[in-house]
Amino acid sequence: MTKQMSEGQRAYEAKRAAKAGMSLEKWLASKERERAEAEKARELASKPPPEPKKPGFFGRLMERATKPL
Repeated sequence: MTKQMSEGQRAYEAKRAAKAGMSLEKWLASKERERAEAEKARELASKPPPEPKKPGFFGRLMERATKPL
């Protein structure tokens, strides 16, 4: 998070970092990493699922065998 933060924001993030036992720089880096992972997960979730495969030879035979006459 290289964007400019106000003094209040910086103090708030410093308190959260201290509570987590990290330095402010480490805390901001971990927040950025989590944000990137969430973005990647959101991207993967938005992709449509792959089309199901057509049944193979034995699958078609089994399908025919189980159909009622």
